[in-house]
Amino acid sequence: MHGHRSLSRYRSIWISDIHLGTRGCQAELLLDFLRHTESEYLYLVGDIVDGWRLKKSWFWAQSHNDVVQKLLRKARKGTKVIYIPGNHDEALRDYTGHQFGGVHVAGEIVHTTADGRRLLVLHGDEFDGIVKHAKWLALLGDWAYNTMLSVNVVFNAARRRLGFGYWSLSAYLKNRVKNAVQYVDRFEQVVAEEARRRDVDGVVCGHIHKAEIREIDGILYCNDGDWVESCSALVEHTDGRLEIVHWATPQNVSAKPPRMRRTTNIPVPG
Repeated sequence: MHGHRSLSRYRSIWISDIHLGTRGCQAELLLDFLRHTESEYLYLVGDIVDGWRLKKSWFWAQSHNDVVQKLLRKARKGTKVIYIPGNHDEALRDYTGHQFGGVHVAGEIVHTTADGRRLLVLHGDEFDGIVKHAKWLALLGDWAYNTMLSVNVVFNAARRRLGFGYWSLSAYLKNRVKNAVQYVDRFEQVVAEEARRRDVDGVVCGHIHKAEIREIDGILYCNDGDWVESCSALVEHTDGRLEIVHWATPQNVSAKPPRMRRTTNIPVPG
């Protein structure tokens, strides 16, 4: 779809917050990523299907169906696919411990990297006070967020006609709103503290749509991002190294097809 690109092989891949069933879902970019990557483990870290949105209005493009089929095909071909439901696909939490088409459903899991680090993998909504204690406010925020994403779709359609690459208006605004920045920082701190309480080396989560690898007081915090804004994944190399891969054209770079862009790996000391 985006020209020739070699196949990248990883030990593990984490993706989350795809939000299939919404117009903001970047399913075509995700399909391109899935076609050009292979891994032993593939973790679906929640909000893969947006049940909240589908309850209100039905939207399901062919590309969304193609994503589901591609994930099932990977499972059939031997990839260990683990689905950890989030708040938008919370109905699947009733099926923890079951498997469908080779995809195993788990509430959370501890992943051991090739270099021996133990990482707690969960969606992260249980550490979001708004989702946990004021769901009506979360639903209102979801409506506002999806409205912004709809604007983003129109905005990027215009950019494509002008020859520019994908750029997330919603991510740009979120990174510049003080309260949003404070919310993200607080979320990261709380999730890292939970990892410390569980006596693991780090944590991998999604939920807040902000890809990140950093140390927080000796705990490795990893967020794999999303596929409506950053179009990113967390990957583990065969030696245990972790990094974020961005599958969309970097912001403000035009007229080039989507490509991988990596951020610096931050290892856990000791």
